Amino acid sequence: MGADRVFAYGAAAGLLGDLLLGDPRRGHPVAAFGRAAAAVERVLWRDDRGRGAVHTAVCVGGAVALGSLAARAVRRSPAASVALTGVATWAVVGGTSLAREARAIAQALEAGDVEAARERLPHLCGRDPQALDADGIARAVVESVAENTSDAVVGALVWGAVAGVPGLVGFRAVNTLDAMVGHKSPRHRRYGWASARLDDVAGWPGARLTAVLAALTGPNPRGAVRAWRADAGKHPSPNAGPVEASFAGALGVRLGGTLSYGGRVEHRPVLNGGGRPVAVTDIDRAVRLSRRVGWLALAAGVAARRVLKGRAT
Repeated sequence: MGADRVFAYGAAAGLLGDLLLGDPRRGHPVAAFGRAAAAVERVLWRDDRGRGAVHTAVCVGGAVALGSLAARAVRRSPAASVALTGVATWAVVGGTSLAREARAIAQALEAGDVEAARERLPHLCGRDPQALDADGIARAVVESVAENTSDAVVGALVWGAVAGVPGLVGFRAVNTLDAMVGHKSPRHRRYGWASARLDDVAGWPGARLTAVLAALTGPNPRGAVRAWRADAGKHPSPNAGPVEASFAGALGVRLGGTLSYGGRVEHRPVLNGGGRPVAVTDIDRAVRLSRRVGWLALAAGVAARRVLKGRAT
């Protein structure tokens, strides 16, 4: 069985596993990686970019090496290769957990329980929940669904299509490390620089594919393209900008504006300024769009591998 079929069958099984089972409650491989990365940080940390670069190389390189060894160990067995790809895909994608958390917050908002929504928001994003009213929480959820569609689903599938199991686990390692040390806190402003830049590079193709697929499958394709072209470059993140702008235009809502992270207030540009404010019902619309984008990203990855195989032969 060729590598293209191994990826197609395994990744499809992994996405289906995520849909049916969600993330494992205990012993999640990503959590294990996080503990290992934190242990490495305790040994290496200095307020220095070089030390941070070593941290990034050790953690990401170690994850890719483990993925490569596992893939090599089963390469002679097509069934085992498909199974490994499926398990790796299930472990690194998080579409169901993303949808579950978003919908739980939506249910709390629909019931008028803003405090319950605030309590759940940190499960989804790093915003300061106490600084947000009901409308601000709904907007934060839609923005997080958009960004995490790229980070938690599409980006992993892109790198899985490129490099198989090492690509899947490598991308998740990069993304997890960025979430741990890539933010601009006083402790990580310099130490996390390498992780943040590597995440920008690794996330670039997945973010563009996410934006394209959101435009193609969303309710307003022209609005998505228009918002992407007009507003994506205004966002401080080179990857979140296209994704959030495309989702905003596709859903016909206005995203961006003032937000707070860890007590630090940021004034971000408005995306799709002609759209209406986010309503609670838009959370479910964003989740459904995210689901469509994830499955289409798998189809795109499979098609790309087949085209490359055809050219190679």
